[in-house]
Amino acid sequence: METFVDQRGFVRTIDDSEDVPVLDESSDSEEETVSVQQQKKKKKKKAASAFNPGFSLFKQFDEAIPFHDDIALKTAKKKAASTLDEKIQKMRKMKKRDPTLNPDSEQYEMEIDEEEDEEEEMAPDTIKTKDKKKKKRKGKQTQEEIEEPVKQEFADSIDSYDSKLNFQDMKISRPLMKGLATLQFEKPTPIQAACIPVALRGRDLCACAVTGSGKTVAFMLPILERLLYRPVQQACTRVLILVPTRELAVQVHQVGRQLGQFSNVDICLAAGGLDLKSQEAALRMGPDIVVATPGRLIDHLHNSPNFNLNSVEILVLDEADRMLDEYFAEQMKEIIRLCNFQRQTMLFSATMTDEVRFWMCNDLAAVSLKDPVKVFVNQNTDIALGLRQEFIRIRENREGDREAIVAALVTRTFCDKCIVFLQTKVQAHRLHVVLGLLGVNVGELHGNLSQAQRLEALQKFKDNSVDVLLATDLASRGLDIEGVKTVINFTMPNTLKHYVHRVGRTARAGKAGRSVTLVGEKERKMLKEVVKHAKTPLKSRIVPPEVVEHFRNQIADMEEDIATIEREEREERQLRALENQTNKAQRLLDGDPNGVDGMKRVWFQTHKDRMAEKEALRLGEYNKDNKGRNRKEKLSAEDRAKFEVEKAQLYAQRVSKRKFKPKRLRACAEDDNEETGPPAKKKKNKKPKRFSFDEELTKTDQRSVRKFRAGPSFKERQLMGAQENLFKNRRGTREGLHLKRGSR
Repeated sequence: METFVDQRGFVRTIDDSEDVPVLDESSDSEEETVSVQQQKKKKKKKAASAFNPGFSLFKQFDEAIPFHDDIALKTAKKKAASTLDEKIQKMRKMKKRDPTLNPDSEQYEMEIDEEEDEEEEMAPDTIKTKDKKKKKRKGKQTQEEIEEPVKQEFADSIDSYDSKLNFQDMKISRPLMKGLATLQFEKPTPIQAACIPVALRGRDLCACAVTGSGKTVAFMLPILERLLYRPVQQACTRVLILVPTRELAVQVHQVGRQLGQFSNVDICLAAGGLDLKSQEAALRMGPDIVVATPGRLIDHLHNSPNFNLNSVEILVLDEADRMLDEYFAEQMKEIIRLCNFQRQTMLFSATMTDEVRFWMCNDLAAVSLKDPVKVFVNQNTDIALGLRQEFIRIRENREGDREAIVAALVTRTFCDKCIVFLQTKVQAHRLHVVLGLLGVNVGELHGNLSQAQRLEALQKFKDNSVDVLLATDLASRGLDIEGVKTVINFTMPNTLKHYVHRVGRTARAGKAGRSVTLVGEKERKMLKEVVKHAKTPLKSRIVPPEVVEHFRNQIADMEEDIATIEREEREERQLRALENQTNKAQRLLDGDPNGVDGMKRVWFQTHKDRMAEKEALRLGEYNKDNKGRNRKEKLSAEDRAKFEVEKAQLYAQRVSKRKFKPKRLRACAEDDNEETGPPAKKKKNKKPKRFSFDEELTKTDQRSVRKFRAGPSFKERQLMGAQENLFKNRRGTREGLHLKRGSR
């Protein structure tokens, strides 16, 4: 990038004869070009550097990510006895054939590699194109039936953009232009070209675009531009950006830091899992922008002195549809209650639906968009055109083959830059152990890990130290990981929104990517929704039965090793719990029961209210006896897969019920055209509606007014003339009859 910026920091123009580097794209061929032997050679080269026992989290982060005081992690008092990867490596070394060899010797590693090379090559997967089934309809579909009525009345709607618009035309200041140059932004994306001019005017926004289209820069750039001209007499928080996950908060914070590195705008991060005291010190200084998650922000609002949201001028909700669902409902109401009412509000998401009207009508009406501008550059369920979607069918009586199929895909075909999404944290951890024992360089990312472990796993995957990342829906929204080639779904996601966000981790910014989803018989309804909204032909992947049988037998042989590793982890977990209890007792003896400063932290809800909310949001029935009994019993692969599918179906069922839930009664009457559920299909009237005389006089639509001004048509005048002649003829015949009678 240094060649495109001169010594003064200005971006120079590119000559016609100059070569511009083009980013590499991931493969999208019909057949996998990498053979099994090439993949094994690649594993041999990575074997020496795949696992580094001397890995230091803080040393690596200091080199890779510009950490600041407000992103400090909680320092651990004692180092853990051993990590999960160490246990897996130890278990693999114990499975050697020659007991005389040392597991750490090079001869042992060479013997293991020779045994892997001697394995016979298995048959490749079969890929078929899946065509759409078009329903036959009687008659032609009218335009009114195709277009759904918009439920939110917007002051303006933008569905197009000026392709010739650049950042210079937007009057962006020079410090921000230098920041854009460091991020290698040469031309605005469609969502940026449509949103930035509107946001600079201070208008409320409701924006939607596909994943990977640059929505973070679309709201961060106008915010920084407006803050360059802020009054500097007194420091206060003017912008609040809310995001659903901690990893997304760190990413937005880093993008804001890089964009505003040549300006004097101060950005602070307030996310869970990070050091609390450093965040309090940073918020006490009154930063211009605060990037936060809802839970930690409420903690600071109620427990940190000299910090409030009374001076907030701009409120941004990134992944707005997630922030406004029932799981964040109580927290969002509390945050918006404490915000300044006179503010600019911007909503951004990749799956923004037309149900914004429904959000305004329920308890989240405090968002209070004022004459919002609708910026829908893409449809709310659009998927990137460079994405190749593949599906693997799971028979009804073969649900237990999911683990074996994922193991076959990861070890044979998709060996690097692959993300596997799972429904539960327990299944993600188990698959980490299974794939690790199979020799795959794998990491996991879910809510049961500490924040340091989550950031470490994400950074390892970005640095290619980990080939496969096992994640829950925690990593499905907003994370921009460069070079992801494949996304594998262990089960079909909960809803179409979740599917769009999961597969959106690949094929970003115009690149190509691939998604592979395992679909059972109970998940075919969701598959039909995906097929309905697909714009490119879908593929059906068939894994050979002998391959599935081979990996299923391997996993069955490793059950004892998996149980041993889980037992060791359980023992270490109990030791850590005892250590925490000991430290708590020591604090009580020292006379400091609430922490270092002796101040008890409060929450806006009572314990009873929190438990009631947790019980209301629970998907299934909770039974302590069943939970304790299931821990002792050994669950089969079929039971684990069925539990994953049932949890996704329970969530989809709750979303469907909430969608059709009737609105509460209100003192003020609402518009009749408001709808909370899906739009009803309009029935075609076979016979035209006939109006009476008074209805024709009071009908004021455009067609009637035009007809009234133009007068009767030619056909109507002909008809009137025919009726007049008929009346004259009848009248003449009657007069003739009277004359004849009189003459008689």
